[in-house]
Amino acid sequence: MAATIDPSLSGLEMHKNLNPQGAVIDEIEGLIRVYKDGHVERLPIVPCVTCALAPDMGVTSRDLAIDKFTNIWARFYVPILCQSTKLPLLVYFHGGGFCVGSAAWSCYHEFLATLAKKAGCIIMSVNYRLAPENPLPAAYEDGFTSLMWLKQQATSSCGGSVDWLSRQCNFSSIFLSGDSAGANIAHNVALRLGNSNNKVATLKPLTFKGTILIQPFFGGEARTNSEKYLAQPPRSALSLDASDTYWRLALPRGSNRDHPWSNPMSKGSTELEQYCGLLPLPTLVCISEMDILKDRNLEFCSALGRADKRVEHVMYKGVGHAFQILSKSQLSLTRTHEMVVHIKAFITTRS
Repeated sequence: MAATIDPSLSGLEMHKNLNPQGAVIDEIEGLIRVYKDGHVERLPIVPCVTCALAPDMGVTSRDLAIDKFTNIWARFYVPILCQSTKLPLLVYFHGGGFCVGSAAWSCYHEFLATLAKKAGCIIMSVNYRLAPENPLPAAYEDGFTSLMWLKQQATSSCGGSVDWLSRQCNFSSIFLSGDSAGANIAHNVALRLGNSNNKVATLKPLTFKGTILIQPFFGGEARTNSEKYLAQPPRSALSLDASDTYWRLALPRGSNRDHPWSNPMSKGSTELEQYCGLLPLPTLVCISEMDILKDRNLEFCSALGRADKRVEHVMYKGVGHAFQILSKSQLSLTRTHEMVVHIKAFITTRS
């Protein structure tokens, strides 16, 4: 069963634009409209929520500014029962095709709070700049900025409002993660670290232990079998048309889907091999059987394996893209529990 957008996730009724800004030149129905004059309209398909959590959740959450100039912020999740022990840190980037989504979306708030509790880790969910107003590499730059902010917290001795983070976080056990476009960001942030020993040195004493990529969003001009033949329901979280539109809006002007940021396996791209050589982080890739990205995700794992990178993948049967955040079916809940178990094991064995 492919994951579809659950109507119960949105308490806000979809609405038509009452003040059109000229002709619509790009659109993903129900999610985003881009107008000829550059105006961008994002429709409230998922509500944003505050950082509040129910006391019985066993997790505390708070929002912190990362970079006021670019308006980057992050939502932190800290398991209550583990607050006397320093915990590994999972730096997480949300999905949304680089164009929609938020660290405040209710579906991420619920999923990441649960993951923090069950995996026994602190989670830093980064709210980065979105395309098309801020095309790539803006999101990658925001990811690196977030790591620089973490480095400042790890080396600060003056306390302050985030002193709790230095007390509770093990900065020698950091994982980069995300789902869909967020997994692409996590990979490309790690790639930037791996392509320069200077960047790794710049971030000391932070120590990176692995990447966890959930249904990573990759593309390419040539269609894979899963893109061509894997039928998606009308409310699918990711259709082929939507995927193409996201890449058109997110990539630099004049680029196509074989750009290395979209297709790391494209001909002539050497970044993946360089990355594997300089920063050989273990990688866990979570793949959905009914996802149009399935074949690209498998190709990515094969490419990492050929480059002698430590990679493992898990295939989640019967579910589609973003099932862990957008579907409430019993099968999706079962597969989400399995995913959390796999992520916990990956973190625990490397912390």
